[in-house]
Amino acid sequence: MDTRSRKVLILNQDYSALTVCSVQKAFILVYLDKAELVSAADDYELHTISVAYPLPSIIRLMKYVHLPYRGVMLNRHNIFRRDHHQCQYCGAVKDLTLDHVLPRSRGGRSSWENLVTACKRCNSRKGDLTPEEANMPLRKKPFKPSFVMFLRDFSGQISEDWKPYLGKKAKFY
Repeated sequence: MDTRSRKVLILNQDYSALTVCSVQKAFILVYLDKAELVSAADDYELHTISVAYPLPSIIRLMKYVHLPYRGVMLNRHNIFRRDHHQCQYCGAVKDLTLDHVLPRSRGGRSSWENLVTACKRCNSRKGDLTPEEANMPLRKKPFKPSFVMFLRDFSGQISEDWKPYLGKKAKFY
């Protein structure tokens, strides 16, 4: 596996999960003593001409980082990620856009619970109707994702050693 595609879990000083980053960024943080290595990947090492370093899997920051808001920002990209880049009406993966389940013209707001990914064809077909009125049931009900869920989904893979830091209620695929 190419180490450039691997991700590293970053923990705050108190061992709470903060985010994920590239192996390169994690290595630099450890090398500059801004973080410590908590867990290394068993199967890989980073090599220079004369030294081999363990490939980081989990690092912990040396200083506590205060995060006033640990939610997931509501934006187009994150709605697409939550819905796995699939139309929530037909399952298409091309020509995607956002759809308001309850149309804005009828009082629908832009919120996690009212926005879904839709292909242009389904969005146009649904028009100014609710899914029930258009006889177009949603594949799954829209929801606000948790911070941990987005850490998991952003990384693309979950290493076994990450699981204790991502909480007991986190689901893993």
